[in-house]
Amino acid sequence: MRSARKTLLTGLATFALGLALWLWGLDVEIVIFTPSKVGIVLMVIGGLEFLYGVFKATRPQER
Repeated sequence: MRSARKTLLTGLATFALGLALWLWGLDVEIVIFTPSKVGIVLMVIGGLEFLYGVFKATRPQER
């Protein structure tokens, strides 16, 4: 259960960081990348990691 909670928190933190980049990076453009596009990628990764944490928390424990 501890590993599932850690995965949930990491996914939420990644999603929040991506959301912040997406919201406040819309009008900023850096030569190599655009912060808003990186934010969208981080939100997708964070959301998938959160869903994996939910899966790990709800599956039956193996003995």
